[in-house]
Amino acid sequence: SKSFFSFRRRSKKLQPPQPPPSTLEITGEPSENPKPKKKTAGAKLWMRFDRSGKSELVEWEKNTIIRHSAIPARDLRILGPVFSHSSNILAREKAMVVNLEFIKAIVTAEEVLLLDPLRQEVLPFVEQLRQQLPHKTQPKLLGGGDDNVPEATDGLQSELPLPFEFQVLEIALEVVCTYLDSDVADLERGAYPVLDELARNVSTKNLEHVRSLKSNLTRLLARVQKVRDEIEHLLDDNEDMAQLYLTRKWLQNQQVEAHLAATTPNLSSVRRLNSTRSGSLIIGNDDNDVEDLEMLLEAYFMQLDGTRNKILSVREYIDDTEDYVNIQLDNHRNELIQLQLTLTIASFAIAIETLIAGAFGMNIPCTLYNINGIFWPAVAIMTAVSVVIFVLVLAYAKWKKLLGS
Repeated sequence: SKSFFSFRRRSKKLQPPQPPPSTLEITGEPSENPKPKKKTAGAKLWMRFDRSGKSELVEWEKNTIIRHSAIPARDLRILGPVFSHSSNILAREKAMVVNLEFIKAIVTAEEVLLLDPLRQEVLPFVEQLRQQLPHKTQPKLLGGGDDNVPEATDGLQSELPLPFEFQVLEIALEVVCTYLDSDVADLERGAYPVLDELARNVSTKNLEHVRSLKSNLTRLLARVQKVRDEIEHLLDDNEDMAQLYLTRKWLQNQQVEAHLAATTPNLSSVRRLNSTRSGSLIIGNDDNDVEDLEMLLEAYFMQLDGTRNKILSVREYIDDTEDYVNIQLDNHRNELIQLQLTLTIASFAIAIETLIAGAFGMNIPCTLYNINGIFWPAVAIMTAVSVVIFVLVLAYAKWKKLLGS
C-alpha cells in the first residue's frame, strides 16, 4: 500500500549518527569567531601546546585530564570557578598547576594544557606561546647512539638557559603583569580627574564617583596582592622552587630508565627498580640550584611590587582628597555655627526689647500713658538698649574666641 511504501522510503534515509571529533588541530592563527564543536556532558575546552609549537583544541573530561597530566583530582578544583579569583602555582611530581588571574593551565615538561583558550583575556597568552616557544632552545638529551638516553644533567644549564616549564611560566607572568599594569594605568587616568573635581565641588554625584573608584581600587589591589603573595611564597621556600624543575626531574627519570635498561635484562625488574629509585633520585646535587627560577620570580615580584605601589599611591591621593574635603566641610560647619551664634545673640537682644514692650502693653495704670509724644522716644531708647546689649555680647564672644575674626 501507499503507507507501507512511504515507510520504506523514510527508513532508507535514516543514517547512524556520526560521533563528533574529540580534537581539533590548530595550525594557524585563531579565527575571530571560532565555533568549536558542542561539548559533551562534563567536558571542558582545553588547548594542548607542545615544545615544537604544535597546538590543538581538545574537549576532555575531568578523568581524562587527571590520567593525562598525572595530577590529583583536587588540583582541578583550583582551576575551577570556585577559585577563579585566587592565584596559585603548585608543583606536583610530573606537572605544575598554574592559576594566575585568567590563565589556568597545567604545565608538564613536554606540553601545556590551557583551560578556556578562546577567552578574550587568554588569547594574548596563546599568541605569546605561539610566537616565543618554538623559537627558543629545547632540551637536548645527551647520549651516544640513542637520542632518547641522557648521559648527564650537568649540561642542562648550558644547553637550555630556561627549561620549558619556566618559559611557559615566564610568559604567563608577563601576560598577567601586563594586564594588571594596564588596569592600573586605566585606574590612574580616571582617578585623578575625579578626585580633583571632588576637591573643587563636593556634591553627591562626585562622591558617588569616588565611591565607585575606591571599590575598583580595592578589587584591583587584592588581585595584584594575591599574585605577589604567591610569588613571595615561592621565593621563601627553596624546596618548592626545586619541585618546579619538571624538565630536570624528567631528564633524571629518563637517565635512570636508560641505565637500568642497559644493566638489567629483566623488564619487570627494571620497572620495579625504577619505581623505587626514581623518587629518591629526584633530589640530587643539582636540585638545590634554583637560581634561574629565583631570578625569574624576583623580576616579576619587583614588577608586581611596583604595580602595587602605584595603586597605593592612588589610594593615598584618595585619602588626602578625603581629608581635604573633610576639612572643607568642617570649615563650613564652623561658619554655620558662628552664624547661628550671631543670630542667637541678636535674638537675645531683641527679646529684651520685646519684654519691655510687652510690659507696657498690659492694661496697668501708668503715668507715662498721660505724657504726649512719649511713644517714639520710648521706642528709640529700647532699640538703643537692645543694640548696645547685642554689641556687648558679640564683643564678649569674640574676646572668648567663640567667633572668627
